[in-house]
Amino acid sequence: MTNQSGVRIFDRQAKSYERRRRKLQMAGERSRLLRHAAGKVLEISVGAGNNFPFYPKGVHVTAVDFSPKMIEKAKEAAAEYGMDCELLVSDVERLEFPESSFDTVVSTLSLCAYQNPEVVLDKMKAWVKDRGNILLFEHGISTNPTYAWLQNRFDGLSVKLVGCHQNRDILQMVEDAGIEIEHLERMMINSVVLIRGTVRKGL
Repeated sequence: MTNQSGVRIFDRQAKSYERRRRKLQMAGERSRLLRHAAGKVLEISVGAGNNFPFYPKGVHVTAVDFSPKMIEKAKEAAAEYGMDCELLVSDVERLEFPESSFDTVVSTLSLCAYQNPEVVLDKMKAWVKDRGNILLFEHGISTNPTYAWLQNRFDGLSVKLVGCHQNRDILQMVEDAGIEIEHLERMMINSVVLIRGTVRKGL
């Protein structure tokens, strides 16, 4: 999937993402994860701002998405919730920030969509401060053989329709990136993970 085709796919979904935000979908998971956000926060692939209701007070969020339509919806959400927020239209895989710019980096349900998720994880490591939080709520390949077979079987269709890979081994990618997992929750037949991680720099 090319970058431009990905933008078109997610532009088409902006209104449906907004409806999910208004229904507070996955509120429990998002709340448990984002209560650990602090200070200067970078949220990559912000979508329609579905995480905004769950951020603690006092954080400053820099939110990025390559879909202009998603950023439009996120701006509406930021205004609705009174967020201290800066919103950028950019492809995260090509985005640059100085090293150790953020206290917290957040990604929810986005590692499925990047062309090069390993590159994104390396950038997250670079952008977060020493022992800052990397907060992930992601889905990927299940440990259940039957469900994993279905995920592999229909992965191509999922990418074509919604821009989302179903069969990436998210936990393995996080471990391979050298992100230290401090807390892990598995759910939905072990196809969804909630991760609070950190990076120890200078060791």
